Amino acid sequence: MQQLQRVGFGGGCHWCTEAVFQSLIGVEKVAQGFIASNGKNSSFSEAVVVHYNPSKIALKDLIAIHLHTHNSTSTHAMRHKYRSAIYTFLEDSEPLLVSILKELQIDFEEKLITQVLKFCNFKSSEKRFQNYYLTDKERPFCKIHIQPKLRVLLDKFSEQVKFQSMK
Repeated sequence: MQQLQRVGFGGGCHWCTEAVFQSLIGVEKVAQGFIASNGKNSSFSEAVVVHYNPSKIALKDLIAIHLHTHNSTSTHAMRHKYRSAIYTFLEDSEPLLVSILKELQIDFEEKLITQVLKFCNFKSSEKRFQNYYLTDKERPFCKIHIQPKLRVLLDKFSEQVKFQSMK
């Protein structure tokens, strides 16, 4: 059995980010919460840690999905809470992640602002907020904010979606 890899993603509400990654083939676990890096990014920001099987889904695909399902080109006022980032767990993976971002820039008219940051710390969300979408898809927040992101996922990445009910 292939060993699972980990990568962190931040960009928008972690309820939304969690739902997107929980929907993917090859993603075995999504931990929702807050991630801190170091230096000027040492404050906690909403994010998820994705545990995935690289033989079932490529890191590049995970990054592309992340970029397309949050506002990865805007430096809006909420960036302190919603840092657009890919958090690396491995010291030597930063050049690869930067290269993937450069490669994927072609999909966007505006410049990507997503940063590659070192993962330093994680705080889990309160239990009542975990699996937010999967526990009640009828919540107004789910309908207004999460379902449009899942539609983007289905439109652009349907071959990677694991829930047949979404297709």
